[in-house]
Amino acid sequence: MQDFSISPREMAASLWRNRSLVWALVQREITGRYRGSVMGLLWSLFNPIFMLAIYTFVFSVVFKARWNVGSDSKTEFALMLFAGLMIFSLFSECLNRAPGLIIGNTNYVKKVVFPLDILPWVALGSAVFHFLVSLTVWLIAYAILFGTPKITVLLLPFVVFPLVLLTLGVTWFLASLGVFLRDVGQVISVLIPVLMFMSPIFYPVTALPEAYQGYLMMNPLTPVIEQARAVMYLGQLPDLSQLGVNSLVSLLVFWAGFAWFQKTRKGFADVL
Repeated sequence: MQDFSISPREMAASLWRNRSLVWALVQREITGRYRGSVMGLLWSLFNPIFMLAIYTFVFSVVFKARWNVGSDSKTEFALMLFAGLMIFSLFSECLNRAPGLIIGNTNYVKKVVFPLDILPWVALGSAVFHFLVSLTVWLIAYAILFGTPKITVLLLPFVVFPLVLLTLGVTWFLASLGVFLRDVGQVISVLIPVLMFMSPIFYPVTALPEAYQGYLMMNPLTPVIEQARAVMYLGQLPDLSQLGVNSLVSLLVFWAGFAWFQKTRKGFADVL
């Protein structure tokens, strides 16, 4: 039975060897999602705008929520909310799809020699596309409402990069686990809404009592969301020490997820 390398070098080599295939699958994933619909790819633009409007109305009008950054503006609340939703959606889209990545592509496992480890890259590519669409909407909205975006928004890739590594690691792990334990998909569908409300998306960390802020910071999405808002809206530089810790933890999860996937993938064909 074939053994698969778990070395970090193999992670990069596999992506490079299959870069054309990954790109083609990402394109197919994006276009396939909207194929046959009247609006086509415009749905990727309409969905975040619609959800933003709903969440903003519910929390700023119904619940009278306000963001403590100097004003009671609903547009300000909307932009802060949207920034958090963008980060969360990047992670949750991959998390939601992860348990079914291998199960939904059994033909790749049994019939052909296929680099299964690239499937999480494909899921991530689709999620990044939707993230970039949402970011474009955010930047246009900011420019219309407040003028030229802060120069610190250029640092957003550095803030989001640790989350990308974390997302890939978790996706590899769940994609493999979902083959052997079919309940994983059901568990994830329950955990995603919990994770959304336990992340500082609809409220800042400072809105919680100090006794609970430490628990919220244990959520790996919390520092990314907070620092993304800082560079996008507040014009602040990211906390380098926190960014360094996030990067280190994410790198470990990234490698551990890949190692788990490589160690278990030889059993996929037997189970499927």
